[in-house]
Amino acid sequence: MYIRPFDPWKSKLCTCPFKYTLNVYTGCDHACVYCYITSYIPNAFKVRTKKALLPKLEGELRKFDKRFIIALSYSSDPYPTVERKLGITRKVLQLFKRYDVRCLLLTKSDVFERDIDVLSELKCAVGITVTTIDETKARLLEPNAPLPKARIRALKKAEEAGIPVYARIDPIIPFYTWEDFEETLDALDFVSHITVSTLKLRPDSKKRMFAKFPELMGKLWPLYERGERIGGYYYLPRELRFKILREAEEKILGRGITFGSCREGYRSFPSCDGSHLVPR
Repeated sequence: MYIRPFDPWKSKLCTCPFKYTLNVYTGCDHACVYCYITSYIPNAFKVRTKKALLPKLEGELRKFDKRFIIALSYSSDPYPTVERKLGITRKVLQLFKRYDVRCLLLTKSDVFERDIDVLSELKCAVGITVTTIDETKARLLEPNAPLPKARIRALKKAEEAGIPVYARIDPIIPFYTWEDFEETLDALDFVSHITVSTLKLRPDSKKRMFAKFPELMGKLWPLYERGERIGGYYYLPRELRFKILREAEEKILGRGITFGSCREGYRSFPSCDGSHLVPR
């Protein structure tokens, strides 16, 4: 089965409403330093296509319960570099249109701008992840992803086409992306909903962060050592985490945007993931 229930980790802090997920590709070539998929996908930064995806997916969609949402994608970006050439995600969206499937699309790319014509005819909401508006920091954190300003420009075009849009500012990294949070919010002031999440580290992402940002991790890691281990992740101490989330919530709500948090044990309204924006 290519369409699967969301939350394979069974996280006790996951507050997502029930939904399904589909990963169009295996792996993601954005190669984000903090990425978690390297803990369970071999060669995670190498993108591979899936055997007979489209015919098998069509068979699954014929039987799919259309009360539910399918989210693209949570273990691979639906718009890796190769999507510009292959167009597999576009064909998936066309199948969603044919079978009247509700869709929540999340990406760290601007390539979805090509598919606004299809997306505007779907029951969908489109979101982008922006870790920081600072291009230098973004290039270091997300070496192969399109720059944040390109993603934001594409999302604005989707909004202008009448598509509900949202954003994730994720992960928030103390001493680094948290310093730019206000400027990042300013660039996203047109979205309807923003989800935030603090940096959560697994052993593999911790190793990459230390290799790439030794000075930063020299300040950060002592905080994580005092923090919590939840579901295989290192978390910041709860008090510090909630302080950051409260400040983020205040700034987001102050702009008239709804607020969500992801796997934090903190509040979200009206949803953590933006799924409330998907038309019925």
